[in-house]
Amino acid sequence: MNDTTLHLEGIDHRFLELPGLRMHVAEAGSGEAVLLLHGFPEHWWEWRKVIPGLAEHYRVICPDLRGAGLTEVPADGYDRTRLLADVIALLDELDVGRVNLIGHDWGALLGFELCLQHPERVGRFISLATPHPYIRFTPRLLTVMWRLWFQLVIITPGLGPRLLSRGRQRFTRHLLRGYAHAADAWTEADIEAFLAPMRDPARARAGSALYRGFILPGARRIVSGGYRGTRLTTPTLVLYGEEDPGVRAEFLDGYQGHADDVTLEAIEGSAHFIPDEQPELVVERALAFFGAAPARA
Repeated sequence: MNDTTLHLEGIDHRFLELPGLRMHVAEAGSGEAVLLLHGFPEHWWEWRKVIPGLAEHYRVICPDLRGAGLTEVPADGYDRTRLLADVIALLDELDVGRVNLIGHDWGALLGFELCLQHPERVGRFISLATPHPYIRFTPRLLTVMWRLWFQLVIITPGLGPRLLSRGRQRFTRHLLRGYAHAADAWTEADIEAFLAPMRDPARARAGSALYRGFILPGARRIVSGGYRGTRLTTPTLVLYGEEDPGVRAEFLDGYQGHADDVTLEAIEGSAHFIPDEQPELVVERALAFFGAAPARA
């Protein structure tokens, strides 16, 4: 990555020394804090189209999570305990007691963990392209699970990091373009911004470790009912793309009785990468849900 490619007006960048991790954070705006947690294989640049609209009303905080973007790449710590500790340490270092939160992909999985384990730190939460943790397993889930074949490739030591990082990175490109609906979701410069960090073998290994240590264990915990002894008290809006091959409306039931306030909404013209494909809608829904603007139909 280079500074020219990732330039965004009004953004301040800094590195924070957290316990066991040097983290890169991009920030914009002022006022009440909104924390944005990116997905895979992206980093803070995922929010490039969302930041300006939110920063007109809020202090927007966009970290590169452990092993991603410009943040340090420790050899371990890619599990829910350490990843959640990173986020808590970030908020503490910034002296932010409570945030509104938006998470995409595995950033949304981490967001649910934050809401469940530290509900006092989150006002409201928007989950993008990630189911809530109370979905029920049914045999019908198998009709979409095969579309997540790439996860088994990524977790394979040696093979996963090699395909993520080497050659023309066709595999990593597929993770982006193959799960998007809008052809213009990214420019070639955007794609390069996400591919470039993965050329570092250590970051590619971190991606593999992330799937082994957090993403797949989290998915197993969800489908096995591992969250059914918890209660989600944070008001939560779940946005999912109508064209997302891995998320279907019929599988999103089951939160009743386990959550105080959950709203589900299908997003037209989007698949998995909602912040890239429908950024204006994300901003509009966030401003309404967080209280900066009236809701619109």
